[in-house]
Amino acid sequence: MALARVVSFDGVGQERVEEMKQRMDEGRPDDIPATEIVLLYDAGAESATVILFFENEDDYNRADATLSAMPTDETPGRRTSVGKYEVAVRATA
Repeated sequence: MALARVVSFDGVGQERVEEMKQRMDEGRPDDIPATEIVLLYDAGAESATVILFFENEDDYNRADATLSAMPTDETPGRRTSVGKYEVAVRATA
């Protein structure tokens, strides 16, 4: 079963979101083997939620170690929560 790492951030400005978009367009680091990354942004609340999807536990653990060790100036904002979920249902249009 696929896994998702869901992280919430506060204090995320529009400028930081634009920086994150550029970094994602440049490609993912090898130590973050996510199959998909989704960034949800609420400009009014200056909050964001990032969802990373992984095919297996090993990929999740490798990325989790990398992301957990990431310096705060490289994150979208102040991390407020991190959760690990099994992807029970996933559908696209």
